[in-house]
Amino acid sequence: MELIVGAKRITPSAIHRIAGGVEATLRGEALISLLDATFHGAGSIEVHGGDLDRRPLDVAAIEMTGGDTRVTLVYAGPAKTLM
Repeated sequence: MELIVGAKRITPSAIHRIAGGVEATLRGEALISLLDATFHGAGSIEVHGGDLDRRPLDVAAIEMTGGDTRVTLVYAGPAKTLM
């Protein structure tokens, strides 16, 4: 699975499902893109891949430890349909 933040594809260091969303470990530019989208309205956040494809997400929690940042993302509605 990947994250789509605005128009950027982001591959987290780790990503796994949790009840109601996903938890992703991010670093560097991937984290900056996600923070910009969250706090500055610089794009939407969606999950890409598998049965969660195109599902919009909202940031619920951010936990920084060492060089990694774990971000908890919760579902923000149904998956978008392709036209």
